[in-house]
Parts: sequence; C-alpha cells; structure tokens
Amino acid sequence: MTDVSDPATMSCLPVAFHGWQFVILAEVANFAMLRRHVGRARADTLVGDIALRIAAVLPQSRTEIAARDLIDIALLADQQDELDLALELIAHAFTTPFDIDGELYHVDLTLGGASVRAPQHDEVRLIEEAELALADARVERGPIARDVSAASASLDRLMLARELHKAIGGDQLFLQYQPKVHLRRQEIVSVEALVRWRHPQRGLVLPSDFIPIAEESRDIVALTLWTIEQVIGDQRILAAHGHELPIFINIAGVLLADARFVRQACEMITSSGARLGFEITETSVIRDPESAIRNLQIFADIGIVIAIDDYGAGLSSLAYLKQLPASELKIDKLFVTQLTSSNRDPLIVRSTIDLAHALEMEVVAEGVETPSAMALLSVMGCDMIQGFLVSRPIGIDALLPFLAEERHLAIARDVRSPLTRIAAVRKTG
Repeated sequence: MTDVSDPATMSCLPVAFHGWQFVILAEVANFAMLRRHVGRARADTLVGDIALRIAAVLPQSRTEIAARDLIDIALLADQQDELDLALELIAHAFTTPFDIDGELYHVDLTLGGASVRAPQHDEVRLIEEAELALADARVERGPIARDVSAASASLDRLMLARELHKAIGGDQLFLQYQPKVHLRRQEIVSVEALVRWRHPQRGLVLPSDFIPIAEESRDIVALTLWTIEQVIGDQRILAAHGHELPIFINIAGVLLADARFVRQACEMITSSGARLGFEITETSVIRDPESAIRNLQIFADIGIVIAIDDYGAGLSSLAYLKQLPASELKIDKLFVTQLTSSNRDPLIVRSTIDLAHALEMEVVAEGVETPSAMALLSVMGCDMIQGFLVSRPIGIDALLPFLAEERHLAIARDVRSPLTRIAAVRKTG
C-alpha cells in the first residue's frame, strides 16, 4: 500500500498514481455501554486509543478522529481488494480487549469502507459512499465495502426497477424487526417490520433507494403484499414461542388510494387472524385525503392499528390529523436525537405528546439512542420508545432470544438515576 501519512496526499494525489483510494469509517457500536461503565470523561478519550490501535495495524493510513465514537481512515493502494484486507486487519485488531484503568473491555467496531480509482478522485463522493457502507454495516453487523464506480450503476433506476420486480417473491428480500418498549410498563408491546434487499451483485440495497422506485413502478403493491404475508408467518412463529405481539408494517401513500390493494390486504389479514398495524406518513394522506381517510377507516374497522409515522418531518395538518382513525403517533427521530442538546426540540416534543394525548393517541418516540433521552421522554409522558438504545433492527432468529431473555429490561436500570434527577429538577423548578 502507498504511504499517505501526509494529510495533503489525499487531496493532492501523485499525477502518475493510478491505484485505488480508500476511506474507512470506524464507529464504536457499544460506545454508550462503555460510557456507562468507564464514565463520560474516560469514554471521550477512548476514541484516541482506538485510533492509535488502527494506525498501528495500518501504519500507511491517515487516521483522524471524526467524533467521540467515529474514526476516519484514508489510504491508497495498488489493488481494490486491499480494502477488504484493511477491513479484516482492523476487525481482527479489536478481538483483543482494551485495558481501561485495570479492567478489560471489548470495543465493538462497525466498519464501512468505500473505494475509487485515484484518477476519478472525488473526495466528497467517496465519503458519502463510506457513510452508506457504514449504514449498511450497522444492519448487517459486519464490515461492508462499497465501490464508488459500481455505486454509480445503482443510479440506473430502470435497471434497479427491473431487478426489484424479479426479487419480489424470491430469496433476495428479507425482514428485520425493531421492538417498541412501553416506558411505564417496561415491556415490549409491538415490533415494526422493515424490508431489506440483499442484491446478489449490488449487496445490500437501502430502502431509501428501492422504495421510491417501487412506488413509481407500482411494484409497491406486490412488495407490500409480500411483506404482509411474511409478517403473518413470522407472527405465528412468535406466538408459538409465547410472544403475542402486534407487528407494524409501513404503508406507502400511493396504496391508500388503491381499492384493490385495500381489498387484498384486508382479505389476507382477516383470514389469518393476524394482529397488524399500519404505519403511514402524514404527507401520504395529504395526497388524496378523501380516499386515504376512507380506506384507513376500513383498515381500522377490521382491527388494524393505524400509526402516524415521522410526525413533524412533513407538513403537519391538524385538519387531517383529527380525522384519521389513528391510535398511535410516532415522533420523528429528527427531534428525538437532539432532545438533550437543543432548546427548541424538547418544547416541540412535549407539545406533540400533549396534542396526541388530547386526540386519544399513544405516542412513540423514534430514534432513541441514549438513556438520558429516554429519561426525559418518560418525564414528558411519552408512552413508547423505539431505537438503538432498545435494539437495532434484527431478524426473526435474533428477535426470539431477545424477547425470551427480556434484554430490554437492562435499559430500565440505566435510566433510573437520570430519571430521578430530572424529576427532582422539575419539582424544584
């Protein structure tokens, strides 16, 4: 591999160099757990120790700390497959635990990398692809590498649409589930089903890439019916293991005006006796409010729970909100992730919770990642939370032991002390 210890090397590549340029993002997946065990001050310096270990196994790289839980690694190489080698070297280096103040702790790294031929040097695009690879790696729970030149082919929407049409009903699509925890009862009350596509050549295709294409091509009907069928089967597996949980499915706005889809979905659900919920965005109702509200009422009448997804991310309309037969409202993670560091977001979240309760809806906060955010939401009266603090999206095989072992109860212990402090401040304030 070529030496890039000089930071200027990445932005001023040698004219004669025709190899590959790599960017790797290394994220500390268990940072929140480490911070709880070693304290905030020591956890904030731990990323420096991690960067040093990475630099030791990749001495030819430029390694920079991007955040307290994120490291940016850049390097050059003669062959593209050296990116996979670099990812393997980093992963192997962290099989050995860290000695932190006399105690051993494992650091769980999530690795996403991207490559591009050096003559095609585009640092912004390279970073963007590395970020997408990191997002894929969080889902796959293993290192992911993306090729910028191959990623360009993913922009061929027509080809991707044809491939998606063939994938539906095959073995490329699969479901992952993310639990929702009821704060007061400290129990998992439902799970959300999320569709994933593992393409044989492209790798993991993100929902943000293929769902809009499915809507345009009308494959969204077959895709959603496939999802309902899979969810019904998985719900039976859960019930056989003693877990009677409703499962929520995301429903695209175009389907709310499709009478044939409504009829087929209702037939599948009523004949199976499944307990399902449909999550819809507020903007999907605004497209055709008359049809949407009418069909949502049909769903509600047969026992399907209606949840309003991503509330606050679009153009909210109280005129439509009060007409919807919804029993859940999900606050968009845009507001939740900044809950403890913003002055305005807590006000928005609190007012949204009060509004939903006034409309006799329960509130779900999406994107909850820290105990402090959960504690504040609990004090505000939020009913349920969903996010990485509870669990990442996982397959049915991983969901079963998660539920059996009641792993979500661990977060209740973590939240007690901050919850007590927040309540005390509110009483004395």
